Amino acid sequence: MNRETILQEALRSIGDDSRIRHWRRVSGGDINDAYRVQSDKQTYFIKMQRFPPAGFFAAEQVGLELIKQANAIRVPGVFGTGEADGYGWLVLEWVEGTETAQTAEQLGRGLARLHHCRGPAFGLDRNTYIGMLPQRNGWYGRWLDYYRDVRLVPQMKRAAANGLLSAKRQIRFERLLERLDQWIPNDCFPSLLHGDLWGGNWLPGPGGVPYLIDPSVFYGHYELEIAFTELFGGFPPQFYASYQELMPLSSEYHERKPLYQLFYLLVHLNLFGEAYGTAVDRVLERYAGE
Repeated sequence: MNRETILQEALRSIGDDSRIRHWRRVSGGDINDAYRVQSDKQTYFIKMQRFPPAGFFAAEQVGLELIKQANAIRVPGVFGTGEADGYGWLVLEWVEGTETAQTAEQLGRGLARLHHCRGPAFGLDRNTYIGMLPQRNGWYGRWLDYYRDVRLVPQMKRAAANGLLSAKRQIRFERLLERLDQWIPNDCFPSLLHGDLWGGNWLPGPGGVPYLIDPSVFYGHYELEIAFTELFGGFPPQFYASYQELMPLSSEYHERKPLYQLFYLLVHLNLFGEAYGTAVDRVLERYAGE
């Protein structure tokens, strides 16, 4: 199949049998091919991948629907997923707009409202992906157990398998895991998290209203999400001010923030290699010493 034929098949899979009037490739990250597709019926955003991992787009669909059900912040509407001829896809509402002076504040308030949505425990009832990496889940009664055993340890093991865990790095990591309860709380509640919220995973819609995209959802400590927003350049000051009006950060947040960023640094280490090794080592040295 050529690309337009596959896009037409994707539209048919969601019940749109009308003619494609126009389509073009758009930026959609490093993982998927992304397209703006206009049919006689409406305009769509279609993410596509050749031989995607099992359940890859279905996991994203579930995440978007969970955030939508929270009624806290907008996400693109989901029309459905499908596959044919080795291609998998996710068909979404096309969202387009320009930031206004209020957009950052709206994003902060919306995220705080999302974090007010509580789950039955920490984790999720299905496995997901963080980037292209499989993310095992499950329900845990204690945040410390979930963060250590489901988030940090699997990334450490993956780094070892990839030849990215030197003997010194491993010793520090094991020492950190033994001390983790000094900084990671167990008196927090499980908030619904986007799970992969950096500057490229939200966009302005009509009127500048913010939309979250590309989630990796689970229920966890809300400070983990905020820590990641600060890792690669941060968000505007108005975002943090409006967030804390509804969801104040604890007095211990700045002390544990690098430990929460460590998970995402390990993900980047495993996805992109040793370029992130120095940042990982800085965190390990701070909390585990020489």
